[in-house]
Formats: sequence, C-alpha cells, structure tokens
Amino acid sequence: MNDIGKKKVPVMLIGAGEAGSIILNEIKKSTYVTKTIRCIIDDDPAKKGTYLSGIPVVGNRNTILRNAVKFDVEEIILAIPTIEPKDRKDILEICKQTGCRLSILPGLYQLINSEVTVSALREVEIEDLLGREPVKANLPSIMSYVKDRVVFVTGGGGSIGSEICRQIARYQPKKLVIIDNYENNAYEIQMELKRTHPELDLKVLIVSVQNHLRIHNIFEDYKPDIVFHAAAHKHVPLMEDSPHDAIKNNVFGTFNIAKEAGMSGVKRMVLISTDKAVRPTNIMGASKRICEMVIQYMNSLYDTEYVAVRFGNVLGSNGSVVPLFKKQIANGGPVTVTHPEIIRYFMTIPEAVSLVLEAGAYAEGGEIFIFDMGEPVKILDLAKNMIRLSGLTPGEDIEIQFTGLRPGEKLYEELLIDEENKKETKNKRIFIGSPRMMETEQFSELIAELDHAAFSEDPNIREVVKRLVPEYTYKQTNQQTK
Repeated sequence: MNDIGKKKVPVMLIGAGEAGSIILNEIKKSTYVTKTIRCIIDDDPAKKGTYLSGIPVVGNRNTILRNAVKFDVEEIILAIPTIEPKDRKDILEICKQTGCRLSILPGLYQLINSEVTVSALREVEIEDLLGREPVKANLPSIMSYVKDRVVFVTGGGGSIGSEICRQIARYQPKKLVIIDNYENNAYEIQMELKRTHPELDLKVLIVSVQNHLRIHNIFEDYKPDIVFHAAAHKHVPLMEDSPHDAIKNNVFGTFNIAKEAGMSGVKRMVLISTDKAVRPTNIMGASKRICEMVIQYMNSLYDTEYVAVRFGNVLGSNGSVVPLFKKQIANGGPVTVTHPEIIRYFMTIPEAVSLVLEAGAYAEGGEIFIFDMGEPVKILDLAKNMIRLSGLTPGEDIEIQFTGLRPGEKLYEELLIDEENKKETKNKRIFIGSPRMMETEQFSELIAELDHAAFSEDPNIREVVKRLVPEYTYKQTNQQTK
C-alpha cells in the first residue's frame, strides 16, 4: 500500500554532516517515508543559520528543547555515526526531555559501507546511554585458538553461554559440544546454530555439571581441547534461600568440570565469574569466589591452563534488570527499584563474550581477568531512562516503587579487592588481577569440609564458606536455613 497522503511526522535532525545530508535527501525524495525534516541541530557554530537542502540549521545541542517546541517536532533522528559515546549520551539525555520518539544511526561502518539509509535507523536503546566506548576485541586475529578444536560450553543455553556458542561457531571449531541442564534453552540454541551454521559439527547434551560420572564419560567420549564454563546458579535472592544448592551447583559443578579438564588433558579452561565474588555479601558471590579458588587450585595440579573472567551485570541477560523493567513498563508499572542509591556496572552480552574469548587467547594459567567497565550506572536512572525511551513520563505514566535491598544485596559492586594488583594486557580494557591464593593443602581440607556441609544440608554452611572466603560477610539471621 502506498503511503502518499498520510500525515508526515515532523522530525528534528541532529547532525548536518554527510550522514545527515544523506538521510535528509532520502526522506525528501521518497514517497514511502512518512517523515518531514523541520530543522537541523549541529554543534558546529559555523553551520548555525545555514541551510542543508533548504532546511535550516537552527543551533547547537543546547537549543534542542526550545526548537523541538518551536517546530512542533514529534521525532528526533541522531545522524552522527562518528559521535563519541559521551557526546551521544549527553545529546540523548537532552532529547529524552522532549518526549519525542528517538532514532539513531548505529555507527561509522554504515557510513563507510554507504549504508546510510532511513531503514538503517534504529530506536535508541539503553546501551546508547552507557556513555562509554563499547569494548572492542580483535576476535578474528585471536580466535585461531578455537579453529579445528573440540570446544565444550557448559551452560551453553544461557545468556552468556549461548553467545559464546554463536561466536565460536563463526571460527570453524572441529566440534562444538553444548552442555546444559535446561532443555528449553539448549533446544533454542541448537535450532539457531543448525540454521545459521549448517556446516557446524554440533552436539547438545542435557546434563547437570553436578553429575560427576556423566561428566567424566562426556570428557572421555569427546576429548575437548577447550572448555568455557558458564553453567551456574546466579540469582542472588534465590540462592540466599537455597545456599546448599548454590554451593553444590556452582562450586562442585566447577570442581567436576575443572578436574575432568585436567585429567583428560584439556589445553585451556575459562570460568565465567562475577564482580559479586569481590568481598561477597551473598552466598552466590561467595560461591563464585570459591569457583575462582578452585580454578587456581587446579592450575597448580594439572597442565591445563585455567583462567577466570570477572565482570559486572550484563544488559539483557536472563533475569537481569533491563528485561524486568521492560516487562513492568509494558504492564503499565510500577517499575520496582530496590534502593534509590543502588549502582551497578553494566556491559552488553557481546562485550561480555568478547572479553571471555579474548581472555581465552591470553590465558597462561591461574589468571583472573577483569574488565574496565567504565562508570557505574545508577539503577534509578536506568529505570527513568527506560520509561522515557518508551515515550512515557516517570512518576506520571509509570510509577517507580522502592522495595528495599534484598537479602545479600549490596548498594555497589567492586571488580577488584585492594590486594589484587592489576596488570595490563594487550587490550587496554582488560586487566589481570592477582587474588590471594590459599595453601593447596589447606584449600583441599576446607573444600572437603564444604562438600560435606553442602551434601549433608548442614544449617551452618555459611560458617564453612567464610573459612574459605574470610572477606565474605553475612547476617547471622540468614545463617540457619530450613
């Protein structure tokens, strides 16, 4: 159906450069695009008062609000592919106050590839508001280590695990074996990879990492060269109520995988860890710190190169705050925030995975890789931004409700403990931490004690955890677990 005769949406264009000019001309010429550019914003003072294809350049970013009113604008298009992340964030913060729909041209490569078109525009997403450069990994040059190798990914159906699988599939592994205990997720990634990489030798196995005998048999059968261990229980409040299961799955699942990796001669094992492992206040974080210790312990016993990768919250991952807020906004609110001052470090799923894969390339054994995550984000600001990006007003259209910190939850997370002197790598955003390592014999005794506490459902399991992780703090009221 032809769109001629439809009311044209009045648009403000930000950027009077080459990309802006292409977008403007396409909108003017096309009979199918139902937009009309009313005014242009550009920070170059020399451009103010000039015209681009007959449309006035009316001022810099500080004039966005008044010109949006003056020209009765309903949509704003940001068309500066070369813009710095901080400038993009600042401009989008101003644009949000107009209540207009926002669109953005994704990036420089569109300009290089001559892909600057109206169809290339996308809606502004929360990632655009992080205000930092996305982490770039030169994956083609470092991914040769997976080529023609048998690669295992545990938890391969999860948010991080499935993205690891997607990226590995591009670099010609000899075989990719996905291990997951949740069949729905495993089925989804299996179907996707069969569609996108029909040439891939793929095996998907439904098994818990706690199943020692089956894990042993799988390592015997498939003889992996590289293991990415992403399987874990990760929900902080749920694990507070089920500490024994957090320890069984996270610690002893990791122990099983790591031991089999060493015994079967795996070249490299990469553990996915978390910033919650630093000075943990919850059982999930403490369990992940012990997983890091397991990795260091195994590194002293076997020739396998064991490493861990520690990062913060992942935008859009299962159970993360962004999908929750999206759901709450779609339902008309309220959006729930635990505390007005709570802050978190954020990264995107592709960033997290590029870090994991790059760490796998740098691994020599025993390292804990840490990502420079830029500035932390206030969760309250994140909630407000998401409401505004949905074209609604916080506090009017959608209420924000404070629900109180949940058991074991911190106001802020850290990526390093003071004594973990960090060293640089070839990637300026990735560092190597050197956390304290417990004596092998002492660790061996305490891990045996923890094994007994977890599998005998010892109500004092947190005391045993604290002996392994002295910096772990918890409320005594949480100690007795029914």
